Amino acid sequence: MPLQSTLSGRSSGSTRALDTQSDGKSFEQLRHECLQNGVLFEDPDFPATDSSLFFSQSVPVQIEWKRPKELCENPRFIVGDANRTDICQGQLGDCWLLAAIASLTLKKDALARVVPHDQDFDHRYAGIFHFQFWHHNQWLDVVVDDRLPSVRNQLIMLHSASNNEFWSALLEKAYAKLHGSYESLKGGSTMEAMEDFTGGVGEMYDTKSAPDNLFRIMKKALDRGSMMGCSINISSSAESEAKTTTGLVKGHAYSITGLEEVNYRGQTVQLIRVRNPWGQVEWNGPWSDNSREWNYVDRAEKTRILQNSTEDGEFWMEFEDFKRNYDKVEICNMTPDSLTDDTKRHWEVSMFEGNWIRGSTAGGCRNYIDTFWTNPQFRLELEDADDEDDVCSVVIALMQKNRRKLRKEGMDLETIGFAVYESPNDEDHQGKDFFRYHASKARSRTYINMREVSERFTLPPGKYLLVPTTFQPHHEANFLIRIFSEKKAGALEMGSNVDADLPDPPMPSAPEEETDEEKGLRRLFEQLAGADKAISVRELQQMLNGVLSRRKEIKFDGLSLSTCHSIINLMDVSFHSLLSDSFQASGFRMSIKFTLLFFLPTQLELFFLDAVNQVDNTGKLEFQEFKVFWEKMKKWIMLFLSFDTDRSGKMSSYELRIALKAAGMHLNNQLLQLVGLRFADANYDIDFDDYLTCIVRLENMFRAFQAMDKFQRGRVKMNIMQFLMLSMNV
Repeated sequence: MPLQSTLSGRSSGSTRALDTQSDGKSFEQLRHECLQNGVLFEDPDFPATDSSLFFSQSVPVQIEWKRPKELCENPRFIVGDANRTDICQGQLGDCWLLAAIASLTLKKDALARVVPHDQDFDHRYAGIFHFQFWHHNQWLDVVVDDRLPSVRNQLIMLHSASNNEFWSALLEKAYAKLHGSYESLKGGSTMEAMEDFTGGVGEMYDTKSAPDNLFRIMKKALDRGSMMGCSINISSSAESEAKTTTGLVKGHAYSITGLEEVNYRGQTVQLIRVRNPWGQVEWNGPWSDNSREWNYVDRAEKTRILQNSTEDGEFWMEFEDFKRNYDKVEICNMTPDSLTDDTKRHWEVSMFEGNWIRGSTAGGCRNYIDTFWTNPQFRLELEDADDEDDVCSVVIALMQKNRRKLRKEGMDLETIGFAVYESPNDEDHQGKDFFRYHASKARSRTYINMREVSERFTLPPGKYLLVPTTFQPHHEANFLIRIFSEKKAGALEMGSNVDADLPDPPMPSAPEEETDEEKGLRRLFEQLAGADKAISVRELQQMLNGVLSRRKEIKFDGLSLSTCHSIINLMDVSFHSLLSDSFQASGFRMSIKFTLLFFLPTQLELFFLDAVNQVDNTGKLEFQEFKVFWEKMKKWIMLFLSFDTDRSGKMSSYELRIALKAAGMHLNNQLLQLVGLRFADANYDIDFDDYLTCIVRLENMFRAFQAMDKFQRGRVKMNIMQFLMLSMNV
């Protein structure tokens, strides 16, 4: 079952950040040790080497890692107040990060958390600094040393406009460490960094199809401390960072730093202030720094708004021009309060962590109906409507985890989305037919290769089923779901129970009542059995391989000795459960053979073991036991054939959940993922011998556990000897 937590949505700022250094030490501990030993900190987790810069290429120039005191005479962490004009982009394509940092400087309380002010280059300087980021539902404290990449004594990455200010360069280094390298920060969405700076929830607007009150929405967002960015779409990689005739840059992340309404020639004009993280290259159209439009604005108003504007990368433009030129606006809200009304709400948050694993839970989108139903499913219960309406306000945010860090392994962002369905009353994981015949009630607007997709919905009170997916099936990723609701909503993962309903095997028929099939099996059995009228594991292997190889409708490579051992152990357990009454009649009780072997042999247990050995327990199967197993085998074969829909002789690993359920065993997603990885081939298929091995071992384990769980509590206690004996016997 994935990790689940339910939190109040009031504030995430009070949560203590987790220390992330590999040795477990905090920033204060590390700084104290360095000061005590008279040394400057050198970070072993993110060393000053080429691997911390790039993972896919060699460093193109001669890089020197230098500390600020080697770059200037009087380095400062922050000069004055940290503000948006401090930062300038370096050689790395992380304008999205710089745009987010510029927005962060406008929100001083959030900035103080991300950039703690308990550090500088004064007497407590030890070459170590720390920063805090929200990362997958928890705050992390990331420490770095202050060795920064430079060429000819100039910083080549993010740097301040002031040569002696270093908070922004060190912040970028800490963020690069969080994601594995500087190169991992190339390309991205401003929203991603804004969420990592605040723990907020993002919304996106397309300016060409935005609501009429977009200016009011953005003004309210800015007033509430939300962070905002914008960008211009590109149609090909050749357009990336191409400059237009009006001074704007395509495929480039900008931050939005202000919105105003001014009186211009008797009319009210809406203006927006945008900042280019380059620190230069500005809009040159109407309302730019030196445009004539400002001559018709009240002098005091002009001074207040322009604030002695220079070529610093920040500029004003009319809002209608903004919508015509920019394509996308990203807003990161501290809480999911709607920006379309004046109500501030208290939000409840439910969170789940899960994953998509090929062959079991990576079902892809609704286009792939045969596997879509295998995706993780979460049930929402919206019981109470909002205070002011008859509907429930819900914001759903689906985030894929750790994709930047995985870039060096060739894995980039997956294309993700989700759908919401009305849920039937039963609590189980819904199958293929449910989704075949029911349309979604809500869904993400599009599948997109972004770290997070989020949508705001108003839904009637009721029960709903949330299905997060990648677009293509078989694509693996870990994810986090955040579900925000004004009123507390029940949320749980479907199909998370692990249990088994295994009926006692039927009593074998007496010899005189055997069917023709059983008589044929008896003749074959007696040919293989010796004088003891029992077959060994190798004889069982020979017998089953001979019988099953004649079944042309199944793909069969032959059972292994290991599987045949598991079959004999299973039938020992089943057969001796039939004998428990006879032991009870003697005044003793035995559930299964395992319970005897899991205790130190007293005289009582030695008596039992002797009795069991007299009946069986020889590592062989007698014919009566084999007949019981054969009835099981016939049922398992029919199940296998019913799920071999294309008659290939194999069954899809995605169908394993239903096949096991039909056999009486319920597994959750985590176990299904393990089973799929263990038994499925490269095409996500399972042949019959692997299927049989899987089902025999699972039933063995369930029966052994149920026998030990005498009080049916769902848990047992065992020591190392008991554990090893159990694992060796299944």
